[in-house]
Amino acid sequence: MKSKVAVIKTTPETVLKDIERAFELAEAQKALDKNSPTILKTNISWHYPFPGANTTPWQLEGAILSLRNSGLEKIFAVENDTVVTNPKKGEKLLKFDRVFKKYNIEVHYNCDPHDLKWEEYRPKAKMRILNKIFPEGIYIPSFFIGKNIIHLPTLKCHIYTQTTGAMKNAFGGLLNRKRHYTHSHIHETLVDLLAIQKEIHTGIFALMDGTTAGDGPGPRTMRPILGTNLILASSDQVAIDSVATKILGFDPMSLPYIAIADESGLGNGKPENIEIAGDDISGLCLGCNVGDNFASKVGDTLWFGRLKKLQKLFFHTPLVYIFVFGSFFYHDFVWYPAKGKKIWKKYLETSWGKLFDTY
Repeated sequence: MKSKVAVIKTTPETVLKDIERAFELAEAQKALDKNSPTILKTNISWHYPFPGANTTPWQLEGAILSLRNSGLEKIFAVENDTVVTNPKKGEKLLKFDRVFKKYNIEVHYNCDPHDLKWEEYRPKAKMRILNKIFPEGIYIPSFFIGKNIIHLPTLKCHIYTQTTGAMKNAFGGLLNRKRHYTHSHIHETLVDLLAIQKEIHTGIFALMDGTTAGDGPGPRTMRPILGTNLILASSDQVAIDSVATKILGFDPMSLPYIAIADESGLGNGKPENIEIAGDDISGLCLGCNVGDNFASKVGDTLWFGRLKKLQKLFFHTPLVYIFVFGSFFYHDFVWYPAKGKKIWKKYLETSWGKLFDTY
């Protein structure tokens, strides 16, 4: 059976209505349980504003309006940190807080042990890698169990997975700060996490913002492609990532996380098994190329290269804080002041940047 992915060409003036149309075309009502609460899982790749890197405020608002117009009133947001991102700082700088306040959305943080509790989960599905990486048990936030989830990724490249979207968005939500242990097996990890999601959630849906696309070594120091003007939506996490990957300019089935998920029956990754609803994108190819930067070259060497055998020494001991500080310092105090701010100021002059300023 084919999976359906809605793709809408949008504008700043029509984006909220276009998001609702995407929800309808992608049949969100069939995918989500009306009797269950719904989690909005935001994507904060960087707490600083940068085009294409993070969930946009209109993406967040559009999802809330679409859910409420469909009769789903119990809506929560969940955010996570990373070793180099601060969700509360991002929530403010990215203007999520304005949207949450406007619609009275309760926000939870899985990185706060006083907020969300973690419990051991024993998957029914056979795990490809997570049980080996975490032999002491796989722990997930108990708050996620028995709820719908809406993933809010963006259309962008990633240095470890080539592209990143709906499947990768679960990475920060379901795994704790030791999730970096999985980077050498990131593709299998994403497949395991999708299998777990299908067991714990009453419904799964993804709304992807492609109003700006991210080329180059993401998810932070990217080369924004302005004016891509797209919204994607689907209940099939594999299919929406496949369509996004093809738009970015890559062969979806060449990416292990999509191919393995397709082979495992967790969704459709093959383009011939996906129906595009909405606008014609048959000739659209952004021609992206991930490439490397200073930080990604270090990561590649340690996760996949010559120093892979020394991972436990570097990342399972206090030595990890050297790399954490290095990445944090490079991105926040070197790259962003030197390059990122200029790119963001240029973005604010565009129609989408002006929309951002209205929040």
